[in-house]
Amino acid sequence: MAPFFILLLLASSLNHGYAQFQPKDQAFISLLITQSGLDFVKDLLVNEAISSIISLRLPNIEKTAKIPVVGNVYMVLSNITIYQIDVPSSHVKPAETGISILASGVTCNLSMNWYYSYSTWLGPVEISDKGRAQVQVEGMEVGLTLGLENQEGSLELKLKDCRSYVEAISIKLDGGASLLYQGIVDAFEGLIGSTVENAITKKLKEGISRVESYLRSLPNEVPVNDHASLNVTFVNDVLLSDSSIQFETNGLFRERSVLLPVPSLSHKNSKLPILCTNSSKMLGITLDEAVFNSASALYYDANFMHWVVDQVPDQSLLNTAEWRFVVPQLYKKYPNHDMNLNISLSSPPVVEISNQKAGSVIFADLTIDVLEEDKVIPVACISLVIQASGSIKINGNNLVGAVRLDDFSMSLKWSNIGNLRMYLIQPFVWTLIETVFLPYANAHLSKGLPLPIIHGFILQNAEVILSTSRIAVCSDVAVAESDKFFFKLIE
Repeated sequence: MAPFFILLLLASSLNHGYAQFQPKDQAFISLLITQSGLDFVKDLLVNEAISSIISLRLPNIEKTAKIPVVGNVYMVLSNITIYQIDVPSSHVKPAETGISILASGVTCNLSMNWYYSYSTWLGPVEISDKGRAQVQVEGMEVGLTLGLENQEGSLELKLKDCRSYVEAISIKLDGGASLLYQGIVDAFEGLIGSTVENAITKKLKEGISRVESYLRSLPNEVPVNDHASLNVTFVNDVLLSDSSIQFETNGLFRERSVLLPVPSLSHKNSKLPILCTNSSKMLGITLDEAVFNSASALYYDANFMHWVVDQVPDQSLLNTAEWRFVVPQLYKKYPNHDMNLNISLSSPPVVEISNQKAGSVIFADLTIDVLEEDKVIPVACISLVIQASGSIKINGNNLVGAVRLDDFSMSLKWSNIGNLRMYLIQPFVWTLIETVFLPYANAHLSKGLPLPIIHGFILQNAEVILSTSRIAVCSDVAVAESDKFFFKLIE
């Protein structure tokens, strides 16, 4: 099992991104792991590391020692197994030079078989004996220091130091001649200590190596659906303070089919300050409004913002008879004809975020189509400017939203049935927006934007904070009880 450092991977759950928006080497999603977040993951992974060390088999130890009165004795310790380990105190501390993790006061219990043989001065007769032993290693310290860097858009973990130190060992032997007890203890105490130190250090290094490989294998995009993905290329330096780790990713949407090289990365100071005011939260994620506008531009360019409405809650609205008093010339020319409403956005919706709300201005064309036998006849087009605002919340690991209509204006773009009186048509359009357009938009917004959280972890007690041009998610993190996928990756 890997050691404590998987916490660093929490940042990797988020490169075209839309060139029409911003340069690809800028950061639009920022992630902060606080000290409480580091402590949470450290405690979680200490338990996982303990589980991996228990039942660890150590190599046999052989030694020949000269014991007074007896002479030279050949001794072997075998089947050396760690069956219990306790870590009463552990700490993780980020700093500018790296991330240090120290476990102190560690106790470790081992079981083993022992065997000895020697020849007496009375004659060529070999005397041997064997038995079991219980060993307790006390006062052990285990320490590691890691470096974390952005290497061409991916996180690179570097082991700077890995060490363990045993302070004291007590050995309890069962069986054998009591005359040799102290001799065996004296002969093997140092060897047992160094063997335990080497075994635990090796285990930690193996775990770190698996984490390094996992980091290198992380993709640079997170699929959102069949058409779009979120660019998770890391940009700028990893920022280490004395109480947190901060990462920045490009964070813009891009087409899933577009495969572009990793951009040239600039190393600048963070431009996305974390907005979380509650320092006890484990994780802070800040998203610039450019993230949402890149999604808007992507779907607009892919022609997804076009709808033909042929079903509405009040189906009579889609018949010219319902419009006979509002647009009499329409009914006169096409009496009792069914209709379609063709809605097409004329530009990508613009998302604007302020301290008070998240809003959007939507420019759309509403074309009225009359159905006549097997023909669709466009008869008029109305330009709409829709002003909407919305609420944002967290559902699972997704940022979800809902919009409501604040206001809209309309003007006639063209007509094949003469002039239309906009003030008479306005109630129909309002009903259309409220009963068709907004429910359709909210159905998609309810699916949400996936936040950069490693699979197997879930947000808990999250809060959303709005600021000028940014949204922040401040949250604790928990482990999904039914999902051990993440730990299987690094075992």
